[in-house]
Amino acid sequence: MRNLSRARILASRIFFLASLSAVVIIPLGAAHAEKLVVTTDKAKIIKLPNQTKTVIVGNPIVADVTIGKDGLVILTGKSFGTTNLIALDGAGAILNESTIQVQQPNENLVIMQRGMDRETYSCTPTCMPSVALGDEQKYFTDTGTASSTRNKLATEK
Repeated sequence: MRNLSRARILASRIFFLASLSAVVIIPLGAAHAEKLVVTTDKAKIIKLPNQTKTVIVGNPIVADVTIGKDGLVILTGKSFGTTNLIALDGAGAILNESTIQVQQPNENLVIMQRGMDRETYSCTPTCMPSVALGDEQKYFTDTGTASSTRNKLATEK
């Protein structure tokens, strides 16, 4: 029994370290359009020029940014679609403009189509209900409510 819990701890540490190695910093060049691709509910770290003072996202429903230090920006995909990101210096000059394309993740997902109704399952490795944009409204609401309720119970003291 003790070896099983040690194995789980080791596996979780390996997964954590593997996920850290997946972080890639993408440096963005000066004033020309670049294409950034991110999936919904995932983040990507990008590097803007050090003199960046303002970052604008054309449609914050599609993507969002969190500004860090030294030009590091965390880009998060929120909804399917395309928008843009503009970096300005203190005088308002454009340092960079990039296109952001947000796509649906495709790894470990099974999409069940029942007529016009769609349901998404995350299979990691066992398939369980998951909430994804485009799912049938009742399935989306029921699955989201169950997940939110579970998370609330887990964080209550």
